[in-house]
Amino acid sequence: MSSEELTVTAGAVGAAEPDGTDIAEMDVEAAAARSYPVVADVNVRSGPGTSYAKVGRVQAGTRVSISCQRPGETVTGPTGTSKIWDKIGTGRYVSDTYVRTGSNGYVAPRC
Repeated sequence: MSSEELTVTAGAVGAAEPDGTDIAEMDVEAAAARSYPVVADVNVRSGPGTSYAKVGRVQAGTRVSISCQRPGETVTGPTGTSKIWDKIGTGRYVSDTYVRTGSNGYVAPRC
C-alpha cells in the first residue's frame, strides 16, 4: 500500500491503486488499521471478559486500533450493552462499549 491516504467508498468495485493493488483486497486491512476513540477510562483485560486479568488501563480520549473482535462477556458501558470485545494488542482486550466505533456490530474481522 502506498503512503498516500486511501478513501474507499461504496461502489468502488474494480478500483485499484496506482501500483495495481485491488482496493477490494485492501478493505479488511484498512478496517483493521483504523483507530477509534475510547469514550471513558477502561480496564484492559487479557481476554474478552472482566474475569480475565487486568493488564492495563486506557484513558478516555485515547485512540485505539482494533486488530479483531470476538464475542465474550456481555458488558454495559457508556455506548450501550454488548458482548463484543476489541483486541487492541497481544493479550489486550477492551469492551466495545467503551470504544466509539460508530456501529453496534463488528467493525473488524473476528478473532
